[in-house]
Amino acid sequence: MRLQKLMNDLGVKFNNINILETALTHSTYANEHNTICNERLEYLGDAVLELAMSNFLYLHDPLDEGVLTKRRAQAVCEEALNVYAAKIDLKEYIRFGNGEISNSLRDRPAIIADAFEAVLGAIYLDQGFDVVLRVVDHLIIPYLNEVWNLKDYKSILQEKVQSDKRSLHYEIVKDTGPAHDKTFEAVVYMDDDILMGHGFGKTKKEAEQQAAREALQKEAKI
Repeated sequence: MRLQKLMNDLGVKFNNINILETALTHSTYANEHNTICNERLEYLGDAVLELAMSNFLYLHDPLDEGVLTKRRAQAVCEEALNVYAAKIDLKEYIRFGNGEISNSLRDRPAIIADAFEAVLGAIYLDQGFDVVLRVVDHLIIPYLNEVWNLKDYKSILQEKVQSDKRSLHYEIVKDTGPAHDKTFEAVVYMDDDILMGHGFGKTKKEAEQQAAREALQKEAKI
């Protein structure tokens, strides 16, 4: 069975294997084969993961609410989800449509992160929340120190400006390319009118991260 190793790595034996297949189905494959893609399961898995991490942090971390919120955000961000997904080679199981366009999508961090959340959504529907917690315990918790050390440029920049009682806001000012392969341009402003940085990325989040990174680099040179 194509997904047997993945289930072994997850520690989950699905009652309905079709729901796992759906979790691994990108829209390019779904459109070609007239089937369901993983977007709805990704939506569900996002909420399931946030609750699971909130539960873990509440039980095991005695820090205050603000710090817990920051840690949860780091643990469920796109970069962190890619760390967890890599541990089980998740990208190798995602079903894409045919052609060069689909081949170029396989390494997209946003697509891999979405699939990881969709798998958690599938586990929740097929097995229940207790099994989700078990999966989180062996697939996410051991790597929390690793993901908490990932650089979140937006958070770093936010902390710096808040200490001076300043504010930030991000704008997506341009997107170029076809719908399946867009590049986004983001800018970050301080106090609404001071341009701090530009950034480009294949997702809006990535572009905003790169804008924050440029702002931090400029500040370091001042």
